[in-house]
Amino acid sequence: MTETVLLTAPVILPFVAAALVLILRARLAVTRAIGLIANGALLVASLLLFFYANGGHLVPLAVFGGWPQGISISFSATMPGLMLVVVTALLALAASIYALVDVGPRRRRAGYDALMLAMTGAVNGAFLTDDLFNLYVWFELALIAALGLLTLDRRPAQIDGAIRYASFSMLAATFILLGVGMIYGITGTLDVGRAAATLASQPPTFASATAAALLLGGFALKAGLFPFHLWLPASYHTGPITAVAVFAGLLTKMGFYALLLIFAGMFGVGAGGIGATQLVPVFGWIAAATILICCAGALAHTDMRRMLAYHIVAQVGYMTIGLALATREGIAAAVFYMVHSIVVQANLFFGAGLIRRASGSWDLTRAGGMARTNPLFALVLAVPVLSLAGIPPLSGFWAKFIIIRESFDADMAWIGVVALIGGLLTIVSMSSFWSDACWKEPRGKPVRRVPLAGLIAMTILSGATLAIGLMPQGLWTLSLLSSRALASIAGGGG
Repeated sequence: MTETVLLTAPVILPFVAAALVLILRARLAVTRAIGLIANGALLVASLLLFFYANGGHLVPLAVFGGWPQGISISFSATMPGLMLVVVTALLALAASIYALVDVGPRRRRAGYDALMLAMTGAVNGAFLTDDLFNLYVWFELALIAALGLLTLDRRPAQIDGAIRYASFSMLAATFILLGVGMIYGITGTLDVGRAAATLASQPPTFASATAAALLLGGFALKAGLFPFHLWLPASYHTGPITAVAVFAGLLTKMGFYALLLIFAGMFGVGAGGIGATQLVPVFGWIAAATILICCAGALAHTDMRRMLAYHIVAQVGYMTIGLALATREGIAAAVFYMVHSIVVQANLFFGAGLIRRASGSWDLTRAGGMARTNPLFALVLAVPVLSLAGIPPLSGFWAKFIIIRESFDADMAWIGVVALIGGLLTIVSMSSFWSDACWKEPRGKPVRRVPLAGLIAMTILSGATLAIGLMPQGLWTLSLLSSRALASIAGGGG
């Protein structure tokens, strides 16, 4: 019983808290407190689950609804989902602190707290499921919450962004549902491990190839990968910055996690499975195009939100290199990169929000002077900026180094060169970002002080980035365990 409670707590806690917030939404001080307490409890519960499951204790598969395993609502404590649930909880806690100064009474009465908690629960549900249909359901629940957050202010730009987001997301959902249905028709199960065993026991067929193509298209849309990348920069910049920061950290990575689960797990990419030979070239070209186009796209913008939105997609391209390498170390490199990216990209959006608050504009050409008026903020912001640029010894350096090293080791030097070019473009972009915001003289209004709560939220995430950078071996070990867990699914051990 204790194990089942631990296993489901990362999903149930946020949804229960969301219900409480809806009931008490007229009492704003109470709803703020519920959000902070719930996210703090979520972090504790996620850490307990992580250490319990990785400490040699058996955490069983939890099955609900009275249905047999394979077509039931199920939760499973496996890597890399366990690690991602902890990172999600850390980001949710930082976001709830940041929201103290970014989300006002009107947005809270409109449902901000309940929507954010519900989205957190849905993301955790996706990370803890090993059932294809449940994975689809969690994505759609996250979409509903995200659309509510995007349209919180009911401004025309937000409605326009939400329509774009919903349109592409529903197209992705159609592809995913068709792919899931075909997998069920081929294997007779929705359980990823059982489906992998059935697929591995038979040669590739037209039906399995079609299912793989549908699932790739659907989750590539969710992750924003080329050629489906343009919708994301056109949508993300319209929402409240706290919500956008959480989107930047979690939603595209949720899509990439699904790609890992299905293609590294079910189809065996990285473990010599049936999908490796056919899919590896596709992943390679998708990754290369995503990195080059989106890194170049970021250079074309001075609006901080649009610039960072292009970097969101470019970083998913780096993760996709791990799938293109089709080795266990490549998959581990993708997991390492995903954890680093969640923390850094959310933190950059937090920073952009504070720059806008201090300067009065999202445009970098109108910003400046942060290093003189807010020196501590400029120092804290430098951590995610330098990390995204890949400067040692921060987490981004190790993430890029591992990806490039594994590219050369796997005799795919060309994609390692693409990663290097993308890294150089990112250095140029992030150098401009920090120097324009912090170093140059401001234009127009005097620069105001940034609020303490926002600085605390950024410091939490910058501390995590520094910890990964200074002690990368711990995350690399967990990433290798994640790669082995996915390979175990592909080998029928899921």
